[in-house]
Amino acid sequence: MFRKLGDWFRTFMYGRYGTDRLNLLLLCGGLLFSLLSTFVRTLDFLVFFSYALLFWAIYRMLSRNIAARQREAAAYNRFKKFFTDRQNRYYGCPSCGQTVRVPRKKGRISIKCPRCGQRFEKKT
Repeated sequence: MFRKLGDWFRTFMYGRYGTDRLNLLLLCGGLLFSLLSTFVRTLDFLVFFSYALLFWAIYRMLSRNIAARQREAAAYNRFKKFFTDRQNRYYGCPSCGQTVRVPRKKGRISIKCPRCGQRFEKKT
């Protein structure tokens, strides 16, 4: 019986996006806001916000538009890296837009873009 159920679930999820770190964050956030709304009865919007986060996570998990979900996950990873990387700074090349990582606290430095080769100066 469980084998049949597992086969059905595998067939159902074929071609769908599945889960990633952003989905995990949305699910945990939805559960946290749901738990918080049980203790704080005066803030009714927390219930709706928790449901919205949970439905968004389920929508992303069952979505067949894999390219869009990968773009969302990449944007989340860039956002997360921006706040967690304390040793480096990130700048965009003025000519081609390539993101360049340079070490912090080196003063004013000349940066060479790895894609187009243009040099530009920035303060780290």
